[in-house]
Amino acid sequence: MWRKPLLIEILGLIGLILLGLLVILIIKLLFMLIPAAIVALIVWLLTRSTWLAGIAFLIIAILSILKIL
Repeated sequence: MWRKPLLIEILGLIGLILLGLLVILIIKLLFMLIPAAIVALIVWLLTRSTWLAGIAFLIIAILSILKIL
């Protein structure tokens, strides 16, 4: 009878570890995308074009991802 609560605790621990890793990855991704957001903001301020700002964001984001790989 004592195995069921132990199994629940182990599954809970695994779930919390996965949740923590997900949060860390999301925060890391946000810090990686800050330069892309800054460049997009500058492009938008200069041109007032959301299309060009979006393209600039995507280019810088892809370059940031490739730099890490």
